[in-house]
Amino acid sequence: MPATPPAPLTVGFDLDMTLLDTRPGIHATYRALSAETGVPVDADLVVTRLGPPLLDEIRNWFPAEEAERAVARYRELYREHAFAPTVPLPGAHAAVEAVRAHGGRIAVITGKYEPNARLHLEHAGLDADVLVGDLWAETKGEALRAHGASIYVGDHLGDIVGARHADAVAVAVATGPYDADRLREAGADVVLTDLTGFPEWLDRHLGPNQDSRG
Repeated sequence: MPATPPAPLTVGFDLDMTLLDTRPGIHATYRALSAETGVPVDADLVVTRLGPPLLDEIRNWFPAEEAERAVARYRELYREHAFAPTVPLPGAHAAVEAVRAHGGRIAVITGKYEPNARLHLEHAGLDADVLVGDLWAETKGEALRAHGASIYVGDHLGDIVGARHADAVAVAVATGPYDADRLREAGADVVLTDLTGFPEWLDRHLGPNQDSRG
């Protein structure tokens, strides 16, 4: 009986503050939304706590009956203000290339509105085999499992929850709102300062047999 071939390596990545520093663009978009609507928004505060769903943040500033409309307008304004100032975080391209070097696939699993996430990837010159947006915590885990991801890289405690939900290795980078100690306390399997350390870790993790589960 022929052996079952091993599943191909699939590595999931979060987008905001994992692959891309989206803070300047998000800051500019909130300022534009505030100016247009007359609703005060502390954009400096907002960019310190990126990760949870957009609607959750919008509800901090807009009345409940206006929140959905504000989300829709934010997403429109985002296209005008967010892409130009956004840059890849250190090691982002090398991390993606490291997965490719092992014959792996890239799955970007993000809380960001999917059409805008796709434009971000195009603007940054990052290629993904899979992109799924509008997810958070456990729902990220469902997408990771559906696409066979054995590793998930993120910056937020919610990303660790998602990895755990998918039975994937939780790799955390301290480029978002949490420092390395907090990420470890939350249960990350691996904590890196940023993505520059990811290729070396991936080589060690996979080892000579290229086993994506290590």
